[in-house]
Amino acid sequence: MGRFADALRAPGLGAIAEIKRRSPSAGELRPDADPGRIAPAYARAGAAAVSVLVDEWFDGTWDDLRAARAATDVPLLAKGFFSTVEDLRTAKEAGADAVLLLLRDLDDTAVLRLQAEAAGFGLDTLVEAHDAAELERGIALGAPVLGVNARDLATFAIDRDAQLALLGRIPGDRVVVAESGIAARAHGAAAELAGADAILVGSALMRAPDPAAKLAELVARPLVKVCGLTREEDVAVAADAGADLLGFVLVPESPRAAREVLPVPDDTLAVAVWVGDAGESAADLDQVHTVEPGKVRGRDATVYRGGTPVARLVDLPWQEEDSGHWERAARLVSDLSRTPDGDRRVVLAGGLGPENVADAIAAVGPWAVDASSSLEASPGVKDHARVRAYVEAARG
Repeated sequence: MGRFADALRAPGLGAIAEIKRRSPSAGELRPDADPGRIAPAYARAGAAAVSVLVDEWFDGTWDDLRAARAATDVPLLAKGFFSTVEDLRTAKEAGADAVLLLLRDLDDTAVLRLQAEAAGFGLDTLVEAHDAAELERGIALGAPVLGVNARDLATFAIDRDAQLALLGRIPGDRVVVAESGIAARAHGAAAELAGADAILVGSALMRAPDPAAKLAELVARPLVKVCGLTREEDVAVAADAGADLLGFVLVPESPRAAREVLPVPDDTLAVAVWVGDAGESAADLDQVHTVEPGKVRGRDATVYRGGTPVARLVDLPWQEEDSGHWERAARLVSDLSRTPDGDRRVVLAGGLGPENVADAIAAVGPWAVDASSSLEASPGVKDHARVRAYVEAARG
């Protein structure tokens, strides 16, 4: 594999930031988009790669790819409806590092031929599937980089749930890309936890006043969790403040126990908090604490998605302090970073609030931060000003 695939394999969630002037589904997005200015701005904002539409359906041309290549050395993906060796040769000459191959438009023989020809030009291929049948074909054809598009190209409807289910079916030796429908950090996080190495984002960036700033927002870490929610008005405030993860404690013994997981906005993820074992709920994720005799919960927890562990939560002991808490968490982050196949996601909880969350992030470098009791006016009732201040401080 080449440098496009290598860039997507880097630790953490990568982003392929797209340049397109219009979309068949949404019409004009950014008619004056200048690839020579946008591509380097994307690179500075943290893009692992840049996708450039070269097809006239998107008001794109090969000159757009050439302009992006002249302006940045970030890996470039040429996107169009490619079916011939001439398409691949033109892409290479225009500066592409990779090309898109649509399983919808190509039979198996064509895909194998184009993958081989692309490799001969030194190009990676992003082989894109839209449904289970196409994905099975891509896997069987040995595509090293597989994308799952959440958009139905016939109806243009977005189905992220179907996309997430398909992402989990891709073998771990492939590079996995979640395409379309990503407009918030939580959307990207959901794809990451389902198995995506990278997200491909186009329309959300092109619609934004500053595309590069929007990209930086989407890939920003740590994620921010507000836990111990029991009231709809507190859910609304936490989401409006910019929290990504909203937690509901389904442990009756807890002073901030919720009766159920409340509905959350589309741009957030719900987390059900349990002790011992996870039960049934409407949550996207389950946070399961260990059992500790005489205490409502054990110190630490594992975060699961559909029964699969996806992160570790490092907390303080129940109603106790530990002066070495941040150091302990930082040591875990460091240890996991040296484990090639290990789960590197650490959620830092315990005593965090507006006053110290920025210092905690600097000391630990967590994937997410989690606050609960420090944001309360009374057990289970949030202080809205503190919720907003905490999220703002965590964002930096």
